[in-house]
Parts: sequence; structure tokens; C-alpha cells
Amino acid sequence: MNTGIARDPGFGAVVPPLHLSTNYRFTDWGTVPEYDYARSGGPTTAVLAETLAALEGGAGAAVTASGMAAITLLLAPLPAGARVAVPHDCYGGTYRLMEAKRRRGHLDLVYIDQTRADPAQLGAGVDLIFLETPSNPLMRLADIAAWAEVARAVGATLAVDNTFLSPALQQPLAHGADHVVHSTTKYINGHSDVIGGALISADAAAAEDYAWWANCLGLTAGAFDGYLTLRGVRTLYARLAQAQASAEALAAWLARHPAVARVHYPGLADHPDAALARRQQAGPGAMISVELAGGLAAARLVGTSVRLFTLAESLGGVESLIAHPATMTHRAMDAEARARAGLSDGLLRLSIGLEAEADLRADLDQALAAA
Repeated sequence: MNTGIARDPGFGAVVPPLHLSTNYRFTDWGTVPEYDYARSGGPTTAVLAETLAALEGGAGAAVTASGMAAITLLLAPLPAGARVAVPHDCYGGTYRLMEAKRRRGHLDLVYIDQTRADPAQLGAGVDLIFLETPSNPLMRLADIAAWAEVARAVGATLAVDNTFLSPALQQPLAHGADHVVHSTTKYINGHSDVIGGALISADAAAAEDYAWWANCLGLTAGAFDGYLTLRGVRTLYARLAQAQASAEALAAWLARHPAVARVHYPGLADHPDAALARRQQAGPGAMISVELAGGLAAARLVGTSVRLFTLAESLGGVESLIAHPATMTHRAMDAEARARAGLSDGLLRLSIGLEAEADLRADLDQALAAA
């Protein structure tokens, strides 16, 4: 976490300074300096990329303008018509992008149950396997090491969306993945004031290739966003530790509540992937999804009755948020796709922040009473 600290060559600044310049001076005719134009990188975003690569145990990283830009970058080098496998219950924005590319013939898409590392799901000639573990919003886990074996056997590249846990709780490259993507908007920045993303690669040559594509397509992040994200990542471990402790207590309490039909949280003993979570993750995380016994009507009442939680999209900030995936984060999915994914209208997603756990419990209790 000390990457870039006390390394300023100009004035000895302890914290890496913010370099807002869009262009950099050529000292010699025909000799390209380390930084020339900010779209291809600058000192501030370079420190952030180095930090994220170190946290994930990667050889290099590309810092992008959003999480969706990171996924777009992941797809950029693929040939036209490449076969890509994605979870059937992935994030709504990922689904929207993949479906748009499928409709235009850019991708040959196959939806998989990522909880089963079975190559029979993939079909012939798969180029990329994309996992999202835990999945958004049903908290289903994929066995990264098992999928890495499948990917090697079929000659595919394996990428993992690690947004829900961050490198503080999971490091997919250590389990055999080739690439990791993040919406750094979430836990890595952690303050709900920056949109950003990152793609980290295990192989240095692949990292350089993605840096080329990021510059070519203009997907890179600006210096100020990089500076704020670098500030946020310094407190990642402390923030996530407190939020996770509250989430564990709240998940256990919600599982006993009469208004709740089901709790999706890998830290609960009855979660189908609880053993995998203990083996693959450093903790269950701070995201909880709940199915309400009263369905859509109850979800609406709870979502509009909370006082401490905020009804809003996104996650991973210092503030606690509540979202209704069917009408918010996953509204790009039609009813059939949501049903196939197992995403009910009575499902609410909770992002647990840094407020006192007792206060969060009291807020949920009064909102559930209203339902």
C-alpha cells in the first residue's frame, strides 16, 4: 500500500503529487519522453496502475475511465466473432455490453453457470471466459482455480471481475486467472466521488498490449480521477474490514428475520459456496442481497422506508446503500433474462458502509416492519 510514497523526485513530497498537464515536453527532437500526452498515461495514473498491479500481484495494469471501460478494453483485442463465455447472472451493465456486441456480430456469446467449472458449457473454440465472483447481485461464487484449469485445457483466456471483493479479500491472479477487472468506483476508491476502472494482467506483454489498446481507444482515466482513486485505495483494507464486520452481523440477523425469505451472503454457513468462499477469499465481503417474503411490494416499501441507507445504485463507498436490481442495476435485462438468472422482483441489494452496525440494523428493522 506504500507504492509511490516518498518518491517525488522534484520536491520530496511524501504523497504522490497530482500532475494535471495534458502534454509533456520533448527534450530532444525525435526522442519520445516517458510521458508525452496524458491519454497514453501520466505520472499520477502511472502510480495508481503500479499500486493496483502490486495489490493484485500482476505484472502491469491499465487504468480506465470506468469499470465498463475496463471490460471494453478486455474485449478490444479479440477477433471479430470471438466466442466469449459470461455468467448468466452477471452485472446488468456487463450483460448490456455483451448483448450489444452479440447483436452486431462482434461476439459469439455463450452464457454459463459459473458455479460449475464444466467445459461442456462452453462449446467449441471459446476465446475468453469471463467470471464475476461473487456475482452481482446474487453472490454466487466461481471456483477460479478450477476455471483456470478449464481455460488452459480449451486454450481460452480467463478474466475475473473482482469488484465486489477487491484485492483486499481476493486475488484472482494467484488462483490462475490471466486478467482481473475492477470498477475502481467501488471499494478501491471507496468514497463515491470518482468513476474509474482498471484491468490488471498477470503477463507483462499482455499488460503492455492492453496499455496500447487503452491509449488507442481513448479509454484511459484522467489525472485528477487517478489522484483521488490513489487517495482512496490507501484506506482500502481498513474500510473493508469494518464494513465486512457489520455485514457479517447484519446477514446473520437478516437470516432470522420473518420478513426475509432468503439471504445471499457467502459468510453464512448455509450459503451453497460457503466452503469455496473460505478457501478462495480472505473474507465474505460487505455486500448482502435479500429476498423479501412480500415480493415486489415489500421491496418497494423497504426501499422507500429506510432512513440511514440511501436508495441508490453503485456500492463499496463509506455510506450504506440499498438498491432494487430489477429496476435499477439490472434493468437492461428483460424479465426473461432476469428469471433465467434467478433475479426476483423481491430482491434487494445492500452495500454496507461505515456507519455503526447497530444503527444500520435499527434502520433495516423499522423498514422491514413497514413491509
